[in-house]
Amino acid sequence: MAPSVPDVASKVASVAAGTQSSAKEFKKESTIARVLGAGSAGIAELMVFHPVDTTAKRLMSNQGKITSLSHLNSVVFRDKAAASVSGRFLSLFPGLGYAAGYKILQRVYKYGGQPFVRDYLAKNHGGSFDRTFGKGNGKAIMHATAGSLIGIGEIVILPLDVLKIKRQTNPEAFRGRGLFKIVADEGFGLYRGWGWTAARNAPGSFALFGGSAVAKEYFYKLDDYNAASWSQNFVASIAGASASLIVSAPLDVIKTRIQNRNFDNPESGFKIVSKMMRHEGFSSFFKGLTPKLLMTGPKLVFSFWLAQTLIPAFNKVL
Repeated sequence: MAPSVPDVASKVASVAAGTQSSAKEFKKESTIARVLGAGSAGIAELMVFHPVDTTAKRLMSNQGKITSLSHLNSVVFRDKAAASVSGRFLSLFPGLGYAAGYKILQRVYKYGGQPFVRDYLAKNHGGSFDRTFGKGNGKAIMHATAGSLIGIGEIVILPLDVLKIKRQTNPEAFRGRGLFKIVADEGFGLYRGWGWTAARNAPGSFALFGGSAVAKEYFYKLDDYNAASWSQNFVASIAGASASLIVSAPLDVIKTRIQNRNFDNPESGFKIVSKMMRHEGFSSFFKGLTPKLLMTGPKLVFSFWLAQTLIPAFNKVL
């Protein structure tokens, strides 16, 4: 017997409804669990995905259209384009030291720091989120807002990101200088592009944590997001990572081009935007999006999934 229209409507409403759990309700993990879970996720991500990150950055930094496979080979592998397979593969590990410092600090800061902001918002403003957006909606948006705020603050460790990107895309900028010499010479120049970075991180981190929270709230109907299984965390991470990469793509291209310039030849973000529109067209703002979704996307999914799974796990055993 076919279901009646009211039955169908009831089922649709049930799927569309969240858990109606309050934004004021939260379970606090220990600080050590947050640091260990997020740090472990950063280390694992670095070991697996650093070559993928280098490839995406070099494609985003390339100005002009790639016309052939040999051209693509030269863009990705630079002066090692004619080297052996192993030589080309190893060329995708420039700046590993900077990458290790940046990636681990970034993941500890973002994945381990977002719960602290979430706790603060839940304790002091949870009722406001519930009243403004409704229970369930308010909780998901609060998680997204906490992610956005922590993403903006990520500019504190921007110099390590700048050094990592330059090593990946423009190693000539170092000219034999060591880390401390570069810091002494460049000073606050290492924060070049901080405004564009904050502008990228705010919506990107909002979408990352918000997408994950929405999946747990509406798809899995979890009152306690930390109670998600590893498979539920995996699906939630896919939702958050996909939304984050798409939303932040244009600003990420601009940020990368600002940061990969020579130290002595900086260029403003607005000038870069003007050149891109004039010479490369609107589609240039989404350069590298396909490899990011196919390769960097899994990297973000992988680390976010690990962090969401490991933080509650560490909290149980510590």
